[in-house]
Amino acid sequence: MLKGKQLIKIPQKAHQSFPNRLGSFVAAAGFDGHGGEEDDNGFESGEELETFQPNGLGGFDRQVDDLLQNDGTSRHLKSDDAEFLEIKAAHKNKKEFETIRVEEKRSDLDYELTQKEINLEKLQRIASSGIPDGGGLRATIWKLLLGYLPASSDLWEKELAENRLKYAKLKEEFLLSPSEFSRRKDDAVESNEHHPNIDAGGRLERQEVSNEDHPLCLGKASVWHQYFEFAEISEQIDRDLQRTHPSIKFFSGDSIISRKNKESMKNILLLFAKLNPEIRYVQGMNEVLAPLYYVFSTDSDEKNSENAEADSFSCFVMLMGDSVDHFCEQLDNSSVGIRATLSRLSELLKANDEELWRHLELTNKVNPQFYAFRWITLLLTQEFNFRTILRIWDSLLSNPFGVQEMLLRVCCAMLLSVKTRLLSGDFMDNLKLLQHYPEMDIDSILRVAQDITPDTSSFHVSL
Repeated sequence: MLKGKQLIKIPQKAHQSFPNRLGSFVAAAGFDGHGGEEDDNGFESGEELETFQPNGLGGFDRQVDDLLQNDGTSRHLKSDDAEFLEIKAAHKNKKEFETIRVEEKRSDLDYELTQKEINLEKLQRIASSGIPDGGGLRATIWKLLLGYLPASSDLWEKELAENRLKYAKLKEEFLLSPSEFSRRKDDAVESNEHHPNIDAGGRLERQEVSNEDHPLCLGKASVWHQYFEFAEISEQIDRDLQRTHPSIKFFSGDSIISRKNKESMKNILLLFAKLNPEIRYVQGMNEVLAPLYYVFSTDSDEKNSENAEADSFSCFVMLMGDSVDHFCEQLDNSSVGIRATLSRLSELLKANDEELWRHLELTNKVNPQFYAFRWITLLLTQEFNFRTILRIWDSLLSNPFGVQEMLLRVCCAMLLSVKTRLLSGDFMDNLKLLQHYPEMDIDSILRVAQDITPDTSSFHVSL
């Protein structure tokens, strides 16, 4: 179907990460590791998340929260109490310091992005500690970290235009309804003939319908057969998108914007399913797509935000290259399946804290598959609020050894961060805690993850 089209070479990283069934799609579609929706919605990055607070409060925040009522009065101390004033001043100083730190980081990242040749190693190092919201920074940096944009900024416009055009052609080829397909086919015929349906006497001629165009045709080449084959998958995607971050207006509700966002995400997931028949669509892929689509849709660059659907599709394919085997049940027991990955998490915990490992897996029999299956397959998108997910992904995508290596370190850090509570609990206590992970300071967890001794033997270095 895609024969004869000019293909872009796949980088070595893609060949290593993508299984054959996905790698062949990437090659055929022309998307490689070097890059090649909605109308202007007026959103600044994070605007739809204003009602959400970061998951977990820092030390000063908790102290002030304990001491202050909503009206600013003291809960335990009088407003002129020395301890209260000291904590309040420290809280203010911390906020001011954090503002300065964020602006300095924004300035550093802006500078890196103005270079003709992006230093990816330096960009990874800065972005790993968090990318400031707003201004389209995160959107551009994620595209670079995923390999969708090349390191040479002079090539960005060309690569983006080519990949967006390829996506439009793929949509036209795979997502058109059979009736629309037939209509366009008829229009093409009529454009090459004069009055094709009227004979010399002015009578209408019967137009022949090929077997492939008939709704009752059961042949695999029939557009109707393919349409009905994916109807159930399409309905499943619709149901899952209705449940995607239901408390965030960007994704939920019946507004024009949310409907358009859900339609774009459906196009991406359905196209991925059709191009990868051995995997198709698996519940949970919608959650993995959501952060990408949100970040690209809220890019401050109007042209980029208008093309969020095309860019999200390409980056979703690249991201799935590291984790698609976890969605394939036939590979569960293989060396690349989810059980092997859960075993690596267990080994990582044992290497970094054998006491906690023994308590969980030997004493309480709380194995990783009871709680970490969702953590790993959905890239932690169900364990934290949306702002925190974006922060975690900054670190995941910035890791030079790949998303999965950093993901296991974050999962291990999550266990270490609640060690005291785990050691004092039994099987049910531990299971409940880990299946409903508590609010924690995410920066503290990520600092722990950075200090964990990694096992890079199973991972490939990103190019």
